Amino acid sequence: MSKARNLRTGHVGLNVTDLDRSTAFYREVFDFDVLAEGKDADRRWIFLGRDSRLLVTLWQQSEGTAPTALPGLHHLSFEVDTVDEVRAAEEVLRGLGAEFSYEGVVPHGESGTSGGVFFADPDGIRLEIYAPTGADPADAPTAGAPTCGFF
Repeated sequence: MSKARNLRTGHVGLNVTDLDRSTAFYREVFDFDVLAEGKDADRRWIFLGRDSRLLVTLWQQSEGTAPTALPGLHHLSFEVDTVDEVRAAEEVLRGLGAEFSYEGVVPHGESGTSGGVFFADPDGIRLEIYAPTGADPADAPTAGAPTCGFF
């Protein structure tokens, strides 16, 4: 008997420092709907998703910036259908003043066709929006390792 034969990622929960700021960011970039929220002063949270499907939960219970030098979440990646959708998201992110790891849409590796944009949310959590094709013929920003591995 196989363990968890139909295993799928459910949702991702993120600690944030300012729930209102992060909610606005994730809703603008990903067009998420608010599915539920907690408004108690010391227990603020929000559930975000689409079509009633929970995708991201935000919990206001942290301080500082997400550290990249400590164990934990490396990055959170979202797949879209086309590189045009990646570019549209990039424009939204530029309008929000997001910090990018690389300039423009980049492939996941040398001679790769999948690729996207790599950026940080307001708390420094590393994110990616990518498409399975359309990132070629650009050069990969790192050689010998996946672009999403060391940014």
